[in-house]
Amino acid sequence: PLARLPGKFALSAFADLPPGRCFSATMRTLVGTAALTTAAVGRSTIPSAGALKPWGASERDEWRTSRKVVRSYREEVLTKLEPLAERWEVEKYGALSQDPERFPLYSVRSRRWEASRPSVLITGGVHGYETSGVQGALLFLQSAAAAYSESFNLLVVPCVSPWGYETIQRWNAQAVDPNRSFNPRGEVVAGRSFNPEAATEESAALLSHLEALGGRDGRFLCHIDLHETTDTDESEFRPAKAARDGVAFEPGTIPDGFYLVADVTNPRLDWHAAIIDAVRRVTHIAPADPDGTIIGEPVLQEGVIGIPSPRSLGLCAGVTDAPYATTTEVYPDSPKADADTCNRAQVAAITSALDFLLAERRAGGGAGGAAAKAEL
Repeated sequence: PLARLPGKFALSAFADLPPGRCFSATMRTLVGTAALTTAAVGRSTIPSAGALKPWGASERDEWRTSRKVVRSYREEVLTKLEPLAERWEVEKYGALSQDPERFPLYSVRSRRWEASRPSVLITGGVHGYETSGVQGALLFLQSAAAAYSESFNLLVVPCVSPWGYETIQRWNAQAVDPNRSFNPRGEVVAGRSFNPEAATEESAALLSHLEALGGRDGRFLCHIDLHETTDTDESEFRPAKAARDGVAFEPGTIPDGFYLVADVTNPRLDWHAAIIDAVRRVTHIAPADPDGTIIGEPVLQEGVIGIPSPRSLGLCAGVTDAPYATTTEVYPDSPKADADTCNRAQVAAITSALDFLLAERRAGGGAGGAAAKAEL
């Protein structure tokens, strides 16, 4: 999620739980008040935790070599792309250098791209450990995308970070957050948890792909970036980021439910409200914390928080200048939700976003403009 952090490693007391299914309150008790050590995190490690000294190359190497493959990108993602090639243009746009054969990067787009149609970008798996971001994008392609193919040019990138998907990590193999890496020269604010980070292969490949297809600005009407907020963000990933950056870990809270992340400079509140209304039919919406925030950010309306311009933060949601852009945050650790619910919530977010744009266009609201005339 927006302000949450890296790694994927359950404490040994919960080693038998499925990945991503940890009890956040108990975990916070265990990790929130004590200085973590390399051995304190069960089946893997946080190098130099509690040392208040930023990681160097050796700590990053130690972190990377302690990651374990948990699932197969090829079996769970690539095999699902093969049947889509009958209807869609399935294109390899790059590969990760640590293992190009294992980690090819693919997009799926409308085979007949027409200048008269608005263009839509959907991205998933920027944080590889957020499963429904990947599987929700694939489910949309399998079950709903065809219904929109005559109204929109669709470009779907289902898994931006395949190494993170296999190892269930937020970071890439270099311990960099891909969802902070799309604008390394963005605005840095001291003490803020979501400042830009160094460029990554994952972000560079996607940016190059968009440029190769004709450019990323002035071409898209809508961009939906699919994410999750998990209990392990608080119990595992944020402590690891604090260790990496050499700062003290400060416990936070995990929202109980789905929410959206809007650009405060272009909030599109009616559009976001339509998405929330559709998703609530699938899963519950996160309430604000007592201080009126979610993950420490102001709540603009039910289930919608506002952040500075995503491009200024290096977020994937700012990779285009689409006038309608948002980040989804599904909560997979609720007892009310399962994997299917989370995937369907992502699809509901996408389809309701597109339905709103279609209704606005029919009503003469002008959803489209120059971006609607994009050609690939």
